[in-house]
Amino acid sequence: CLAPFPNTAQAEPVEAQAQGPQKMILGCVLAGGLSTRFGSDKALAELDGHTLIARAVDALSGWCEYVVVAGRELAPAPTLPDWPRPGMGPLAGIAAALHLSRDEGYEAVLTCGVDSACLPDDLPVLLAPAPAYLADQPVIGLWPASAIEAIEAILTGEGRHSMRQFAEAIGARQVRLVAKPANINTPADLAELEKRRGL
Repeated sequence: CLAPFPNTAQAEPVEAQAQGPQKMILGCVLAGGLSTRFGSDKALAELDGHTLIARAVDALSGWCEYVVVAGRELAPAPTLPDWPRPGMGPLAGIAAALHLSRDEGYEAVLTCGVDSACLPDDLPVLLAPAPAYLADQPVIGLWPASAIEAIEAILTGEGRHSMRQFAEAIGARQVRLVAKPANINTPADLAELEKRRGL
């Protein structure tokens, strides 16, 4: 899990976690879900005194030059609307971030869900080089800015829009971890995580 929650929302990138020249990485918290299984706005649920969305933003801040939140209007970081429209799942948030990365000159986008309360300390190293994603949670991934055309084609095409469809289209690697990251879908999941952390 994460270290104690720092006070700064935008921490400096961790230089030692990249091999070779530092790459420009945009962080994006995917927050466009409806929290149906949770029963309330999951982003505002708290773990260790901090909202899940604030923890997710902070987690990415340690590795990224800039962090945004896709899929909601109010957040503890700049926000982006899902592309091409809301209600299209996590791909729409990734697409929004890839558009920004292309326009602003970032080389890749590091994404996580709003409920990514516990991420590996060496996540960027695990996922480099892009494209790659965690097999147990595909929304946690490192996506090259060049993937914009592939994701646009999927989101504007017919049929189902899935994370794995996108990953296969761009040849992304699956990264398997010994310990699965937390996946908070219900209040019971959050209570179980709090219990394991001794909160």
